[in-house]
Amino acid sequence: MLSKINQYLTIFLVLCCTINTMAQQDPQYTHYMYNTMSVNPGYAGQRNTLSITGLNRTQWVGIEGAPNTFSFAAHGPMRNERVGLGLSAVADQLGPAQEIYVDANFSYTIPVSYSRETKLSFGLKGGIHQLDTDWSKGQFQNPDVTFTENISLLSPTVGAGLYLHSNDWYFGASVPNILSTSHYDDFSESIASERLHVFLIAGMVFDLNQDLKFKPSAFAKAVQGAPVIVDVSANFLLYEKLNLGVAWRWDDALSAMAGFQVTEGLMIGYGYDYTTSGLNNYTSGSHEILIRFEVQKLGRFLSPRFF
Repeated sequence: MLSKINQYLTIFLVLCCTINTMAQQDPQYTHYMYNTMSVNPGYAGQRNTLSITGLNRTQWVGIEGAPNTFSFAAHGPMRNERVGLGLSAVADQLGPAQEIYVDANFSYTIPVSYSRETKLSFGLKGGIHQLDTDWSKGQFQNPDVTFTENISLLSPTVGAGLYLHSNDWYFGASVPNILSTSHYDDFSESIASERLHVFLIAGMVFDLNQDLKFKPSAFAKAVQGAPVIVDVSANFLLYEKLNLGVAWRWDDALSAMAGFQVTEGLMIGYGYDYTTSGLNNYTSGSHEILIRFEVQKLGRFLSPRFF
């Protein structure tokens, strides 16, 4: 069984990396490890209860027209515990353009070890992408006919993902959208075709002692025509209540994170990115706020509650 799973993973990754595509990066998150369904539909239902997450990211404070992103995700298992369903929505404001994604997520999970602790989830997502532009909100270096009329475009989205996980580790690979759509390219100040993105995510949990756990994680995002983005994070969980961590995004930022489990069903988190690129001269950094709420009566809480 495991050998077949490895073959499927290899074929999936090769297909993802060889498709010829054209576009820029999707929204990024410092709290990707707590917002997993937004990057991989295979995560839907994996917390074994109704889980609702809201995230707001204000990027590059001080730069006019910089990205501002809001993400919402709600998901849970069905009566058939192998099936998970979820709804995700993202609103991304960048300069004169606003993009909205709304997707339904589906996952199907199978055990891949005799102990049933290791499982593989197959994920699919489908929805709509709305692009609206308001050219009055910007000044353009080389204005042409493109900027004479505002644009409103609606297009479908289809994505897929694999999520391999156990009680103390996980690995995921996904393609958020395999269809060609249009989006605003801030570099060339134009409407461009969306290029296919490939996401990889992984993490583990180590017991340092009875009250302290170490949770390293990593996230990589690749797309043709743009630099690969790699995040490496190190979080520490104290008394299963307080999360403290740091992160590094390749050639972009250093981050600090803090989160607190207010109640068994409510977690809040905050992240700050210190920009290390040339933009550091123009911005005081980026801020991210996360709230996760879970409803116990629709299922048992995941125990241990690590990811």
